[in-house]
Amino acid sequence: MAKDMTLLWGSGSPPCWRVMIALEEKNLQGYNQKLFSFEKMEHKSPEVMNMNPRGQLPAFKHKNYVLNESYGACMYLESQFKSQGNKLIPDCPAEQALMYQRMFEGFTLNQKMGDVIYYNWKVPEGERHDSAVKRNREALCAEIKMWEGYLQKVSGSFLAGKTFSLADVTLYPSIAYLFRFGLSEERYPKVAAYYNSLKDRPSIKATWPPTWLEKPQGQDLLKDL
Repeated sequence: MAKDMTLLWGSGSPPCWRVMIALEEKNLQGYNQKLFSFEKMEHKSPEVMNMNPRGQLPAFKHKNYVLNESYGACMYLESQFKSQGNKLIPDCPAEQALMYQRMFEGFTLNQKMGDVIYYNWKVPEGERHDSAVKRNREALCAEIKMWEGYLQKVSGSFLAGKTFSLADVTLYPSIAYLFRFGLSEERYPKVAAYYNSLKDRPSIKATWPPTWLEKPQGQDLLKDL
């Protein structure tokens, strides 16, 4: 069934990782895949551009259907393979509402995370300002504190209810990315507990970024956040 699927991906990319986790959760192993290097700018290669004209990863295709937006691909996989693997959308209306709320709040977390981590890459050297760096870091800090508060209110190991859901599929890679860049586990204990509690989940362990396995030590950009 998965042989009519193709995933072009890059190691360490939260959007790529989301799709890979969803595929594992739905027992869709054996899909066609190819790993590309961001450092070598391979995501701008003709092969990627042919599937995703934005020159971004992931590039995902099922039959003739292309879904390059990671949230869309994850939702599609759950919709098309409801009876296969693990159910990723809870039946309970309250849990379902919370799941969608947390999922789409993830966009704000990702934006603020990117504003800090990629500032030097996005902004030309002559246009960089310490005030902007400080403002971005304060905004990210406030955002993470909000998630710390959310996780204080959950009773189990998941973001939205009693079971692993699309909220976890889409948010876990971003949370892991924060710690990869040095976020303090002591300063954010609930976020850290969530991160560590799911590390050994089969779908996450099986798709852990290979570059992170090769070099377990990440960067310390967020250590003082």
